[in-house]
Order: sequence, then C-alpha cells, then structure tokens
Amino acid sequence: MTLEKENTQVKNVLDKVTILYAGDSGDGIQLIGNQFTNNTALYGNDLSTFPDFPAEIRAPLGTLAGVSGFQINFGNSAVFTPGDLCDVLVAMNAASLKKNLSRLKERGTIIINSAGFDKKNFRLAGIDPEDNPLTNSSLEGYKVHQIDITKLTRENLKESSLGSKERDRCKNMFVLGFIYWIYNRSLDSTIDFLQRKFKSKEEVLEANLKVLKSGYHYAETSETFSNRFEIKPAEMEPGVYRNVIGNQATSLGLIAAAHTSGMNLFYGGYPITPASDILHELAKHKNFGIKTFQAEDEIAGICSAIGASFGGDLATTASSGPGIALKGEAIGLAVMMELPLVIINVQRGGPSTGLPTKTEQSDLLQAMYGRNGEAPLPIVAAQSPSDCFEMAYEACRIAVEHMTPVFLLTDGYIANGAEPWKYPTAEELKPIALKVREARKEDDEPYLPYKRNEDLVREWAIPGTPGVEHRLGGLEKDKESGNVSYDPDNHQEMVNLRAAKVNQIAKHVPQQELDSGSMSSKLLILGWGSTYGAIKTAAQELSNEGIDVAHAQIRYIHPFPENLGELLSNFDRIVIPELNDGQLVKLIRDKYLVDAKRLSKVKGQPFHAQEIKNEVLNQLK
Repeated sequence: MTLEKENTQVKNVLDKVTILYAGDSGDGIQLIGNQFTNNTALYGNDLSTFPDFPAEIRAPLGTLAGVSGFQINFGNSAVFTPGDLCDVLVAMNAASLKKNLSRLKERGTIIINSAGFDKKNFRLAGIDPEDNPLTNSSLEGYKVHQIDITKLTRENLKESSLGSKERDRCKNMFVLGFIYWIYNRSLDSTIDFLQRKFKSKEEVLEANLKVLKSGYHYAETSETFSNRFEIKPAEMEPGVYRNVIGNQATSLGLIAAAHTSGMNLFYGGYPITPASDILHELAKHKNFGIKTFQAEDEIAGICSAIGASFGGDLATTASSGPGIALKGEAIGLAVMMELPLVIINVQRGGPSTGLPTKTEQSDLLQAMYGRNGEAPLPIVAAQSPSDCFEMAYEACRIAVEHMTPVFLLTDGYIANGAEPWKYPTAEELKPIALKVREARKEDDEPYLPYKRNEDLVREWAIPGTPGVEHRLGGLEKDKESGNVSYDPDNHQEMVNLRAAKVNQIAKHVPQQELDSGSMSSKLLILGWGSTYGAIKTAAQELSNEGIDVAHAQIRYIHPFPENLGELLSNFDRIVIPELNDGQLVKLIRDKYLVDAKRLSKVKGQPFHAQEIKNEVLNQLK
C-alpha cells in the first residue's frame, strides 16, 4: 500500500476491495449495488458481483429471511470472483449485520445505519435487546462507523412534498454517495441514471439527487472519515468494453446468432426466476425483428418455439429447473423431429420450487437424461457472465448446423452477476452455416426429409417450399422417408443415428485446453459452469504459493471435446468442484473410468476460492 497526500486527506492506494451492501429487500440494495458496479466499470476496474436477495417480492421486513445483499469485488488487476470475504460491510439493520458478519474479514470495516438497531429491529432479527451488538464486545476488532442514515435522510428532505415512506426510500442514495466519496468516485454516472429514471417525476428526482450528494458531502466533511481509498484502473486487453450481466449477455448472444445467420429470432417462454430477464431483455430489441411471446405456461412456451423452428425461425426458450421439467415431453418431441431449438436453463436451488433466488448446478443430469426414451441432445455451459454471450451464440450455431435442440446451462450466480465485457465486432463472430432445402425441381429425386449428410444431419425444409412437403410428429419415423414406422429394426437404427449425430458434434467444437497449469502437474481441478472464477482464483493462489496444480473448465459437456480423455489421463489426481451432489463426476467416471474426486456444495451459494484450495491441499497430502 502506498500513501499520497491530497489536501489534508490521506488517499490509500489499494489493489483490490470487496464491499457487501446488505439491508431489507425494500432498502434498494440491489439498485445501489448495480449503480456502484456501473460506476466501477466506467472507472476502469475489473470486477465481479454477487447479488443475493430473497425470493419474495416483499420479504418480511427486519427479518433474516428478508435480508438482501449485493457483493462486489473490484481491483486493478484481473478479478474472477465477487470475493470470499468482504473488506467493508454496509449493514442497514440488525438482521443484515447478524446474517453477514461472518462474511467480513478480520479487522474489516462496518458501516451501520443506527436507526435499524432499535428494539423492534432486534426483535425481528431474533436478537436479545440486552445483547446489543453495538454495545457489547461482539464487534471488537472491527472498524465500526455508526451513522443515523435514516435521520439524516429525513432532515435533508424535510422541505420535500414527498410522503414519509417515499423519503425513507431515498436513504440508499445516502449510502451510495457516502461510498463514492470513500473510494474517490464521481457521482456523474448515478446522476445521469437518476435523471433518466425519474425524468417524469421531478420531486422524486430532486429528493434522490439531494440525498446522494448529502451522503457524499457527509463523508467529505466528517473527521471520522479522513482517509479515502483509490483502486487504480486495471490493465486490460485493448478494446471496447461494457459492463454486462449474465442474462443480458445470453440475450445478446441469441440476437447476434440470429443476425449472423440471417434468421429471425423467436423466443417463447414463461416467466420464472432467475430466467425471466432473458425475456425482458429480448423484448427491448424488437427493432432487430425479434419476436417474443410470453405464453400461458411452460409447455405452451416451448411448443410455440418448436412451431417457430418448423417455420424457419431461430427458436429459443428459457426457464429454470421446475420449468424444464414441464418442458420435458416437448423437448423429446424436438429431438424426435430433429429441429433446431435452443433451450436455456438458468439453474437454481431445488428440488421442486426449492430456492428460487439461490444458485445451484443440479440440473446437469436433468439436461443429460431428463426425457423419456433415448433422447440425446448437445449440452453447453457458460462459465461467467460475459461467457453467456459466446455460449448462447455457440448453442445457436450447433442447433442450426446440426438440426438438433441444444441445452445451454447457466445459473443464478452468473445470470445475475456482472463483469466488464470486451464485446466482439460482427466480423469477429464465427460464421453460422445455415443450409435450408431449396424447392424441388421436376427432375430431382423424390424428397427424403430424413436423408442425412456426412455429419448425419437432415435437411431443414421450410413449410411452403414447393416439392419438399413432409410429415413431422412424435411417432418414430422411417430412417429416410419420415413416414411413421413401427419396425423394430428401424427404431433401433434411428435411436443409434440420433445418438451418433450428437456424438459427431465433437468434431465441430474446440479441443479442451488447460486454463492454467501444465500437463506435468500432478493434480487437475476440473470444473464446469459458474465454478470457473473460484477455481481459477484458487489455482492462481496455489501457484503463487509454489503448489503445482492445473485447471480446466469444460464448456462443451455433451459431447465432451474429443481430446478430453487424453487430457485427463495425464494427471494422477482429479478434483471436480460442483454446486450439486456430484453430477459431472458421474459423467466423467462413467465415460473415462478415472477416479475423479468430487467436491460438492449445495447451499444456494457459490464456492469460495478458499474452499477449493483446502480440498486441493487435502488431496495432495
């Protein structure tokens, strides 16, 4: 750490900081978290975020169940996780402190809204008023700053015509302004946001701006906060960047694929947490010819997408685990008809309704096997918020080029998380080879809808194309004519052909590479999906400590890359961290007969890098 004088204030230059904002779900925690994230991205820091909020729209105020949190880790070098433990905890009430104190580093800083620590809030949080954490010894060792944020907000707005509830809603802006001063940030990005958001509500705009600036100046004039902190911009690969949330990136990947292939994009789905934002984002881009349909249920959503695919559109649908279960029969129909369709599963805690706003990776085997009969389809997985763009694009490419439904797996952690994204130009996108059957000429051979090319892919014949009329449906087909067939040998052959077609896709996806380490390392940490950031951070820290480990992240799960078995054979030990009870482990052991060790976590929370480090060290013993 270096110190430099600026006027009478001391500015501490830090490499990295993790802040956790926490309060009631009605306190606007997610809003200020997103505003600080956008501001940080504009400043040039690398970052990673973790929004963590209740499933209820208005969770019980003051209770542990009602606590909403937003964690951001930002620094002057590459950041891959939102941080294991935080340096700063902003606690708006007693419940948020009680729930999150264990996530604060030793000697960390706590900024407390003292108004949220009265007898009522203690009772709601299950804290004995006689055991007040602000007066007992439980916070010794931390730097605690008590501010009556609620009172200061009300004083600033005493002349406002807004009601008391509307005034109190502005207190999140006080916190944001306060933190902006502490970390040497400009208010401009949030002022611009507020002016756009409340351009038709002058009183609300004026109140939020006033409280935002009040929080900033309170920190500036308070003797308690004479120290400011600065995190220099990160050195990143040259290019044009934007801050992106995972579900946004998924949507943009679908749009890019439609544009590249020259197809119209259709999305048919039903709202479900945490996938709904894909529908919301796509609906904003009707100017690109995108059609979005909010169906009456999950089954109607996917069936509308199948109809759009039959009609020649790039068809997509999205849901989470419970909705995917409802879509199961229709997914099998798309497999049988061999139509391109992208199915996005933004995974969440289960089973049943489970944990709607918490993350999990427990739908991998559902994607692999969760249909009646032998119904194989390709599966790809995104590993970070920005990677959702590339893997959504890849899912579309595979679906169109191989005439098959494709699963794209993300999860609540990366779908709601954010990071800087160097987005590609149109020229940098991989081409999508769209091959649609042309009209049949008089001297052509009779049209056979299930006749296949060298990759076992049938032709895509769009309704209305002269001479290529054919039958589609869920009954088994003759291997070339497409007519209904109950012949046992034909059924065996068709089952084999559909599986072989999916396996053939391995020839058209990238070879598996190591993300870090070398083939001579003794231990490989093998991951998939959103475990990427925690594994990469753990592998880097272990390497810095002189411990030789390798890391590989699988993005193409079915079929696996052609060289994966050879890569795995190089390592004495393999550890697979997953946010489930060990699902990729089962697939890897089954296919490659290796003694992979599982590291499972099913708590609705992402891995900490330290958890992975501990397991690796234990295996190396």
